[in-house]
Amino acid sequence: MVEITKISSKGQVVIPFEIRKELGLDNGSAVVVSKMEDYVLMKKVDIPDIKKEFKRLTKWGTAFAKKKGIKSEEQVFKMFK
Repeated sequence: MVEITKISSKGQVVIPFEIRKELGLDNGSAVVVSKMEDYVLMKKVDIPDIKKEFKRLTKWGTAFAKKKGIKSEEQVFKMFK
């Protein structure tokens, strides 16, 4: 699908409704904007909820440490000396 749109005085670009609908882009959706030669590329990205991601990583780290027998931060620091 190809659409023509304009850039506002603030540098904002309107993504046409049909493209937003097809990609599932809603208010607040995150996109990555990149330049490639004379093209401007936009790609939808899913950024995880920071608190949920922190909890997930903490749970994973705790399970990993338990599996490896790591019981303190000092043990971790000694591993990388």
